[in-house]
This record gives sequence, structure tokens and C-alpha cells, in this order.
Amino acid sequence: MKNNDEKIKRKKKVKERAKKLGPVKLTVLILLAIGTVCSFVFYDYIFGADTVFTAEYGSDFVNGLMGAIPKIISCVQIITITCIITTGILFAISRIFTKSRRSITVARLCCNLIKWVVAIILLIVVLAVWGVDTTALITGAGVLTLVVGLGMQSLIADVVAGLFIVFENEFNIGDIITVDGFRGEVVEMGIRTTKLKAEGNFKIFNNSDLRKILNQTAEPSVAKAYIDIEYSADLGKVEKIIERCLHEIKIEGAVEGVTYNGVNSLGASGVQLYFSVKCNEGDIFSVQRALNGELKNMFDKNGINIPFNQIVVHNS
Repeated sequence: MKNNDEKIKRKKKVKERAKKLGPVKLTVLILLAIGTVCSFVFYDYIFGADTVFTAEYGSDFVNGLMGAIPKIISCVQIITITCIITTGILFAISRIFTKSRRSITVARLCCNLIKWVVAIILLIVVLAVWGVDTTALITGAGVLTLVVGLGMQSLIADVVAGLFIVFENEFNIGDIITVDGFRGEVVEMGIRTTKLKAEGNFKIFNNSDLRKILNQTAEPSVAKAYIDIEYSADLGKVEKIIERCLHEIKIEGAVEGVTYNGVNSLGASGVQLYFSVKCNEGDIFSVQRALNGELKNMFDKNGINIPFNQIVVHNS
């Protein structure tokens, strides 16, 4: 049942993303696609030997402007075809890899890498259309990468740390983790940063700063309740009442029944009893509140007093 609910939630998230990107992006892609198809239909008129764009118009500015139009159209063709293919690949990856949090995390990382690689290749191809010597550019980029890499060690550390997090399966999208005292749900993982969400707030960590991570989703969490009883109460009778009534308590969000774990401590004004119930980490606070309320009601129905601090004033 839990797995089915998670699958439904993931599908809803995918549909929401598609809706957000849908109208604007789809309209732009359709217009660019129509323009690209038209450019191929009228290829000879645009790129042929007798094209109007190579005619002499008596002005260097106009001649230069007209001569640049075929290059602009070529760039639009390349960008449009690349965007359509890339969008299709990214959409397919997002739809196929939705079976688990692990697959969603890997899919997100792959999509980010694909976007970066495509952007770099697209830039080189567009520059080649405008006559830039891309061979020299790529050769120079290798030297530039080395120089930049020495000055961007933190960025490289973030990228490498992000890859290790994914490959070692330390946590995934949708997991609840605690990092540096901040507890939140992992909503986004990139090649450089990870974004956590808690109570409407987002906190972004560089991947290289993610140390001493507490993953609270890998196993069911434990919601705890500590309730005191009076020292005058008969502990044996109280425990018999608990044993008889505890199975009747039903907590929404709990994955198992409530467990009585015995005496936790002997306090200043009462004997502290310890109760627990397993639940999903995302439900731990609501389950804990419900558990306290149900135990209080159970104690009241059975005449078990919960002590509280009192002040006794003596008049002399």
C-alpha cells in the first residue's frame, strides 16, 4: 500500500513538472519546429547559389546583415533540432525512471549532466557556423580547463562529492535527512548542490559540505511518548491495564502497533513510563502528537492519575 502511494505521488510530481513546462516551452518548440521545417522546404532559396541573401544592395551594412541571415537560420535549425531531441530524451528518462527514489535520483543527475553536455556541444557547433575555428577552441579549452580547475577546486569537489553520493546511494530524492542540524526532505540533487525542504523553507548545501549525514528514511522511525504515573499507583495493576488496552489504540500514520517499553526513569514527582510506535519519518511529529493524546485518554478512562507539580503553602 505504501509503495503504491509513493508511485502515485511520483507520477503526480512528474505531471506537475510537465504542466509547468508545458504551455510556454511547447509553444516555443512548435514555432521553432515550424520555422525549421519551412527553412528546409525553402532550402534553395535561403542557402542556394542564387539566394537573395548574397545579392549586392549597395550598402556594406545591408550586405552584412543579409549575409548573416542564413547563418542565423542555420543556428535556429541546429538549436531547434537539438532542443527537440534533448527534450524527448529528458522526458523519456523522467517517465521511465520513476519506480523508486533511487531511480529518480539517478535520473535527475543524468538529466543535469545531459543539459550541461548538450549546452557545451551546442555552443561549439553554433560558433562553427559563424566561422570560429572550433579545433583551436577545443585545444585551448583543455589548457583553460586545467588553469580554471586549479582555481575552482571547490566546484570540482562539489561535483565529485555529488557523484559519490549518488553511486554510494547515501540518500535519494524524497528521503528525509539531517545535515548540520537542519532536518529536511531532499527535493533536488544537482551535480553541484543539494536542496532540502522543511516547513516551507529551503536550504541549499554544496555537495562537498554534506558530511555526517543522518538518513532518517532508510528504516522506519520511532515516535516516542513518556508519561508519568504517581508513586502511589500500583505499577503492576497499571501495567495490566496497559497490556489490556494498548492494542485498542490506533494511530494514523503508524506502521506498527503501539509498544509499552517499561519504566524509563524515576522522576521527582512520578514514575515515567515509555511508549513507542514505528512510523514513516515524514509522519513522526503527527504520530507523536496523536500517541500522546491517545495515551492520555487511555489513562483517564482507567483512573490512572498523571502527576503534576504542586506548590504547598503553609500559613504560620
